[in-house]
Amino acid sequence: MSKNSQLRDVFDAIADPTRRQLIRLLAEEEEKPLHELTEQFPMGRTAVSKHLTVLKEAGLVHDRKVGRETRFRLDATPLREVQDWVADYNKFWNANVLHLKQLLEREEE
Repeated sequence: MSKNSQLRDVFDAIADPTRRQLIRLLAEEEEKPLHELTEQFPMGRTAVSKHLTVLKEAGLVHDRKVGRETRFRLDATPLREVQDWVADYNKFWNANVLHLKQLLEREEE
């Protein structure tokens, strides 16, 4: 799913701890059925399904039917946007740490 066809912002989708846990679980295996995912949370199947829908709308999760079962798989491609955003702040922190290091070295002299 391209960035333009996403129905929901990736940052919004990963803002919830339950959805981040779902992403972690789906990263462990190629596919997981809904009942296996639901077993990992203290909530019902409907609540887990709603979280998966948010992830689907952000392009992070895809599903397919296998008989009566729905299986989900992770597509981490949209997380690239998050990685790129965080990378900008890595530059900021690296520059500040370097500046702090230089200040401390001057104080030692």
